[in-house]
Amino acid sequence: MGRVMNANLLAPHFICPIKAREYLEKTRWPNGIICPHCGVLGDHYALKGASLRPGVYKCKDCQKPFTVTVGTVFERSKVPLNKWLLAVHLMCASKKAISAHQVHRMLGVSYNTAWFMCHRIREAMSPSGTQALLGMKGGHVEVDETYWGNRKDVVKKRGYHHKMKIVSMVERDGEKRSFTVDRVTAKSLAPLLQANISTDAILNTDEFSSYTKIGKEFSAHNVVNHSKGEYVRCDASTNLVESSFSLLKRGLIGTFHHVGEQHLQRYVGEFDFRWNHRKTTDTERSDTLLTKVAGKRLTYRQRKGRAKALKEASTSEKTRI
Repeated sequence: MGRVMNANLLAPHFICPIKAREYLEKTRWPNGIICPHCGVLGDHYALKGASLRPGVYKCKDCQKPFTVTVGTVFERSKVPLNKWLLAVHLMCASKKAISAHQVHRMLGVSYNTAWFMCHRIREAMSPSGTQALLGMKGGHVEVDETYWGNRKDVVKKRGYHHKMKIVSMVERDGEKRSFTVDRVTAKSLAPLLQANISTDAILNTDEFSSYTKIGKEFSAHNVVNHSKGEYVRCDASTNLVESSFSLLKRGLIGTFHHVGEQHLQRYVGEFDFRWNHRKTTDTERSDTLLTKVAGKRLTYRQRKGRAKALKEASTSEKTRI
């Protein structure tokens, strides 16, 4: 496994910026160059000149210049594109994730740059557009919740009140979706499950009471009683979603050590992406991600704005409590 990864890291597009641009063009535009401004396919020409770098095109339709990075998480970055592609590969190939400190050492960029690059890549890993419902045609969907760290400005009490909360849904032989929530109650869980799981699905949960009423909205609701030592009963089980939690926790504890509430959703989305593409090779997984980098540009100002909004929301909740 290690020798295969090392061989992959010697690929030309990880070493040469020009080869990286050509590789990204081939991956993003397999059927021909597409203008990111107006969406026209193939109606363009390359701009050439002493003051222009290779890979600049101009659309004949909207008359706007563009490159393969316009509208992507790579746009307006001073980091060479080959280092970006290497960072993408490292994050897609690391089963329990890779830290920004490790990326900083391997790529030869500052820690702040590596940290922000990783967050941009995580943004690309997040789902985009309308997704099909889980459990269509009567498939089994396992739902469970887990807890991580401590929320800031929330007084510690018994139980999980002061913990950050994550709810995951995993379709057997399908994909996984995870969400961070403020509270784990029927009121907060119902909209999530209704928006992501088909009513034809067979819901599988533990004995947590909040799932009882929600389960009536699906074709069937299987419950395993963990408090009585029951973990599998015929088709009733939540072992799959719980195994995905163990991988998430190992990564959070062993790789990142600390993840703040304002960033947790991106980290959870990163593990979901790798889980959903776990049956593909590292190269196929990173190539899939390169096709999803458009329309998800994350700026430093946006990152700070989201963090501030979450902090205000947390303070407001503390006041209510």
